[in-house]
Amino acid sequence: MTTPKSDIEIARAARLKPITEIAASLGVPEDAVYRYGPTKAKLAPEVVAQARQNKRGKMILVTAISPTPAGEGKTTTTVGLGDALHRLGHKTAICLREPSLGPCFGSKGGAAGGGYAQVVPMEEINLHFTGDFHAIGAANNLLAAMIDNHVYWGNPLDIDTRRITWKRAIDLNDRALRHIVVGLDGPVREDGFNIVVASEIMAIFCLATSLEDLKERLGRIVIGETRGRKPVTAAQIEGIGSLAVLLKDALMPNLVQSMEGTPAFVHGGPFANIAHGCNSVLATTTALGLADYVVTEAGFGADLGAEKFLDIKCRYAGISPSAAVIVATVRALKMHGGVEKAALGSENVAAVRAGGANLRRHVENLRKFGIPAVVALNHFTADTPAEAQAVADICAELGVPMHVCRHWAQGSAGALPLAEEVVKIAESAAADYRRLYADDLPLDQKIHTIATQIYGAKDVAIEASAMKRLTEWQGAGYGSLPICMAKTQYSFSTDPNLRGAPSGHTVGVREVRLSAGAGFVVALCGEIMTMPGLPKRPAAEHIDIDSDGNIIGLS
Repeated sequence: MTTPKSDIEIARAARLKPITEIAASLGVPEDAVYRYGPTKAKLAPEVVAQARQNKRGKMILVTAISPTPAGEGKTTTTVGLGDALHRLGHKTAICLREPSLGPCFGSKGGAAGGGYAQVVPMEEINLHFTGDFHAIGAANNLLAAMIDNHVYWGNPLDIDTRRITWKRAIDLNDRALRHIVVGLDGPVREDGFNIVVASEIMAIFCLATSLEDLKERLGRIVIGETRGRKPVTAAQIEGIGSLAVLLKDALMPNLVQSMEGTPAFVHGGPFANIAHGCNSVLATTTALGLADYVVTEAGFGADLGAEKFLDIKCRYAGISPSAAVIVATVRALKMHGGVEKAALGSENVAAVRAGGANLRRHVENLRKFGIPAVVALNHFTADTPAEAQAVADICAELGVPMHVCRHWAQGSAGALPLAEEVVKIAESAAADYRRLYADDLPLDQKIHTIATQIYGAKDVAIEASAMKRLTEWQGAGYGSLPICMAKTQYSFSTDPNLRGAPSGHTVGVREVRLSAGAGFVVALCGEIMTMPGLPKRPAAEHIDIDSDGNIIGLS
């Protein structure tokens, strides 16, 4: 028998348990499991409400060094660690974001893990799953349609069509939709699309704690301004109940499993480079009420995902991690040390050491939040002992434990030392969570704090128009909101080609957006886009389905 090689072949070979059995392992009764076929389900609202009142387990945050084309394997490590904790006998749950179709058909691929550390059914999770993203996109576009309909029928709120900020959304990469014209049968105006994961409704969905909270947050969305420069909210447009109706089923957390039968909540999916990058508060707090250990991830590197997890999600949800895992690879460290992708197969200890500056800054940043960390060196077959030792030396200098992990190839067995270290840290109660900035710090100073304290920047340059908006929002009562930085994930700077740990640079903020419903202000830095484009050779060119119904090329 040929050993499966690709992620999809490995996932297809897995023997999945009925989802009711997975739910039962968490103490969830069968009548509270709303099945989407035999291996996917949503949990009933009453179970979610009860779980969120239970004593909470310990939360482990998995983050990573700044991503590179070489890959780091953060989701794979999250799953591998969850499986290893489960194997050690701990009642464990995994919490992940739902994959977006944009990267699946673009260049990044799916987000279900890989090798023998996956959540399954991988193909269904990476594609339409339970329809949550479709519901979020429909709610987003219903609000857009109602805004234009309000204007068409006389515009009683006196909305300035030049100042409508609410965009339409689609869950695909399509640069042609960044700028469009709408209203050829009525008042004509310029508009555009965001990818669904950048929609404020996605952020609201992931931060809401109940259906009532969801509706309240939807109503607070600022969709634009009147001709008198007064803000207009979604509640004034009316129809919030209709948006909630579209989202009511989606709001229930999704339950699946890892290949080793560890329960996994996969729910919500904002990107961390343009949004807050965390799975839903409902899924995380439900898991914390049902399991002793909850392993969750935050998108991209620790400067983006972990910072937003700690400064936005934890701030609103009243939760904090007992430990953090920083995922690194020899390959990625070599790229941060100046090696090009084509040369990654050759040993280069000096480059590993040079790239260690990136890892060092992420470790130091997490310490600013009071979170003890362990480094997971995700093993690749081309890694050499000397290169792994170089990473171990860097970690020893930092006083942080490190473990080489082989969960991609070995499943839970390959992450057992990491799991034992995580338990040791979590049980020590060494975590002393603190926020990076206070609520009452002015908005522009919050941006400055993130840029200088986390990105290593010397200064921040905020465009005059953006600074004017920040000043207006500060005076209008939005000054207490946290900041969500929209920035390239590939660098601590705003230049995606500047790898390693640059310092002394200036972070340029070209635009700011108020997400009053989600409860944060977005600062767009450099050339970051909220509607990605496809690469020259997108993954969509290679995905297919054979005559037996097997999907080919999805990763």
